[in-house]
Amino acid sequence: MTTVDPSFETEAAKAASKARLFSRINTADKWFSVIGLTWITPLLRAAAGDNPKGQVKEIWRLLVVPLLAIAIFLTLWATLAPRVVTSLGAIPGPAAVWTEAVNLHEDAKRKEAKEAKFMERVEARNQRLIDAGRADEVKQIGFTGPPSYYDQIWTSIGTVFFGFLIASAVAIPLGIAAGLSPTANAALNPLIQIFKPVSPLAWLPIVTMVVSAVYVTNDGLFAKSFLVSAITVTLCSLWPTLINTALGVASIDKDLVSVSRVLKMNTYTKITKLVLPSALPLIFTGLRLSLGVGWMVLIAAEMLAQNPGLGKFVWDEFQNGSSQSLAKIIVAVLTIGIIGFLLDRVMYALQSLFTFSNNR
Repeated sequence: MTTVDPSFETEAAKAASKARLFSRINTADKWFSVIGLTWITPLLRAAAGDNPKGQVKEIWRLLVVPLLAIAIFLTLWATLAPRVVTSLGAIPGPAAVWTEAVNLHEDAKRKEAKEAKFMERVEARNQRLIDAGRADEVKQIGFTGPPSYYDQIWTSIGTVFFGFLIASAVAIPLGIAAGLSPTANAALNPLIQIFKPVSPLAWLPIVTMVVSAVYVTNDGLFAKSFLVSAITVTLCSLWPTLINTALGVASIDKDLVSVSRVLKMNTYTKITKLVLPSALPLIFTGLRLSLGVGWMVLIAAEMLAQNPGLGKFVWDEFQNGSSQSLAKIIVAVLTIGIIGFLLDRVMYALQSLFTFSNNR
């Protein structure tokens, strides 16, 4: 008869539990890297007892160093900004910019409340007409007040995604064709080399004239300024996706291509079962680059097309010339940067979901 040491079973259970915990931390680390929070992983590992000294180094590198860099930047900004005096006054420091950010938030809340009251009055008016048997006089009146800062942010995001989706719908099929066919690649390459370096400021007048000539209605689904900005984004952002798609398709393993010929795959099956899965990592790299280019282009396009987004907000504040204008412009600049980072994280998350390659 044998006996089992109870302490041995306890230690084994603890080891198994610890292994499960580390496995969960490793799984979570993949998502932390996607959303840019990789510093959480060493904190969790240190708390779980996984080489605490080694994790401290990682915490220092991933969390403390970036925070120190931000603190140094803010200190230099606060120190040097008041020494630069412009026609609108001294460059505002972090405190002044934060104050204007809070003011923009409060102004947005006031405008939202004002719009809500307006819509309540419209609904009450329409209900009175219906109760009086005059339903034919009911009208849905839109709020015509100035947009809030958040409204302008969402306008810019909607515009850039509209242009980006059109660019992707054009670039991916053309990139696949260029990657599969040397003839198509030879035909597209000169056009890519000519039009890829063209500035959005050069495209904008052409797009404006074309949209004005073709889109003649004033009560259509989209405003002309929106279409001008979105199409300009499309023309400037499709090239990275096109180039990376063509490169990804052209670099598919030749053995796989040979297998597709042996299996006598038709073109559609070859593209969906072989080409796209193999080329997805590079296609997503192109999409991330295109979205970043589109976001940069959008601000310049909105400034000139007067589409009511962040670009127009910056231009209006520059033209306004008040003492708070510089601080508001800096708030917009920081907002643009933060949104650009978040858009890239969104694309990175999609890439992580749909691809299984380390080539991110």
